[in-house]
Amino acid sequence: MTKEEIENGTADMEIDQRELMNGDRSELNAVPDGFNANYLKVYYGKLFPHADIFKWMSYGNDGKHPGCDESYFGRREFSFTLDNDIYLRFQSFNSASQLENSIKEKCPFKIDIGPVYSVDPAKRHAYAQSGNNVFTPVEKELVFDIDMTDYDDVRYCCSGADVCLKCWTLMTIAIKVIDPALRDDFGFNHILWVYSGRRGVHCWVCDPKARRLTNEQRSSIAEYFRVYKGNENSQKKVSLTSSALHPFLLRSYKVLEEFFEGNLLSNQSLFSTEERYEKILEMIPDESITSELRGKWQDNKKSSISKENINVDRWKHVKKILKSGKQKAPGLGKCVEEIVFSFSYPRLDMEVSKHMNHLLKAPFCIHPKTGRVCVPIDPNRCEEFDPTAVPTLSKLLEEINMGGLGTDDDEWDRTSLGKSIRFFRSSFLQPLLKSCKEEIENSYNAKLQHSKTSLTW
Repeated sequence: MTKEEIENGTADMEIDQRELMNGDRSELNAVPDGFNANYLKVYYGKLFPHADIFKWMSYGNDGKHPGCDESYFGRREFSFTLDNDIYLRFQSFNSASQLENSIKEKCPFKIDIGPVYSVDPAKRHAYAQSGNNVFTPVEKELVFDIDMTDYDDVRYCCSGADVCLKCWTLMTIAIKVIDPALRDDFGFNHILWVYSGRRGVHCWVCDPKARRLTNEQRSSIAEYFRVYKGNENSQKKVSLTSSALHPFLLRSYKVLEEFFEGNLLSNQSLFSTEERYEKILEMIPDESITSELRGKWQDNKKSSISKENINVDRWKHVKKILKSGKQKAPGLGKCVEEIVFSFSYPRLDMEVSKHMNHLLKAPFCIHPKTGRVCVPIDPNRCEEFDPTAVPTLSKLLEEINMGGLGTDDDEWDRTSLGKSIRFFRSSFLQPLLKSCKEEIENSYNAKLQHSKTSLTW
């Protein structure tokens, strides 16, 4: 099997390890970069954690406990996007093997996960014909979607789908702001952060009380996090009107200020050109201040100060004059905080969080544009995450080729994907399943006790 055969899809992509051992390894090890639909057959066959996804989506309802709901997993919607944008909604499976076999057979470019419905989504038409409106979503993880393209007005290193380490700081900030609030303010424990594969992050909140939230409750939580408002035509997108910041916003500001001053100012060169600093001056509701700052900076155009220092120095000018307390313009007191929030606060896709029936891409999918795996992110070490170093499909195939003989069960552990799957299992899945089984046990015992009490009467 040559590189050309792999790239053109003319070779059987189920790699025979014995053939590798006997063949020319130097020819086989290198796999062309990028995404190739033919690579997916190997990935889904050898590396994708089918069993882990099944365990996660079952939430302990695996049929081993008398109190579990054996229909639970079968009522979950999966959606497959195939080649040529063929979209298969309302896929459902009754077992781990059904899920795995379908994925291996169809090799979807993308797998989306939807809600748990009141009935099997694949049989929804039969229920519709009965005249009873019983097909409705009853459970779904509380999810958040943060996309880098929503920050295009405040990042200057990249735009659109492009991402680098300089602007990825904005995703790090989002995790550091939202994750502690979900845990401390709402009491959630089982939270999974996942790299979207290209330009953003997804968050799955999987506690029972999160999965059973109504749409109205989801909207309320989403609104709790909503600070950045308006659109590209809005001059002021953050307005902090109260005299004192809400405790959540005060905690958030400490994170934002640290990254804004220590990273974004210089990396994004926020004050380096007239066009850029004018955007900030427009947020100051006092013409005398903006005129003073503008005049000072225009006079210093030929200054020998480095570009990095110009950004830091000009921000110091802004803070000093706004915090002096001499000006009386309304809203000036919170102007420094509003600027920091405008440039660094998380920008959520609100509709994704508000509606139970919204689908979200499954972890460990491959992004077809980048070939990168949608790997989990450790929120406690998110500042170390590098989206440009994420395992790619072609790299994983090279690692399989290099690995020699092995079993399918441990194939992933001998690739760069191993670290991500181990983290998913130990830090997220195992604690979650332990909690779910305790809940099932407690619920079952409560029903037994209720039943005994009823019989006594």
